[in-house]
Amino acid sequence: MYNTGTVKKRENPLNGGHEMNGSVILTVGEELHLKTGKDRITCAGMPSENTCSIVRRKAGGYQGYAWNLYFPRRTMDITVDGVHLAMESVSPEEIHLRVQ
Repeated sequence: MYNTGTVKKRENPLNGGHEMNGSVILTVGEELHLKTGKDRITCAGMPSENTCSIVRRKAGGYQGYAWNLYFPRRTMDITVDGVHLAMESVSPEEIHLRVQ
């Protein structure tokens, strides 16, 4: 359990991250499995003031590969592996997403 001020976050059933009011909160290094048969993403923080980064990871058996995706901080909607994500807010420590 995490506690930030008066808002309590609980573990997300989607493998990693935290859920608050239906949105997923990923802190730097936390992973989220998008959907069954889809990739996993990890929050990579903000490499610059106006850019956020998400790591997209594919895995199959003992092999896998990953790459960083970079988005402008003001981006509202992104698509990763065919899954639409609404970016609700971004900070250097975490990203608030809603899987659509």
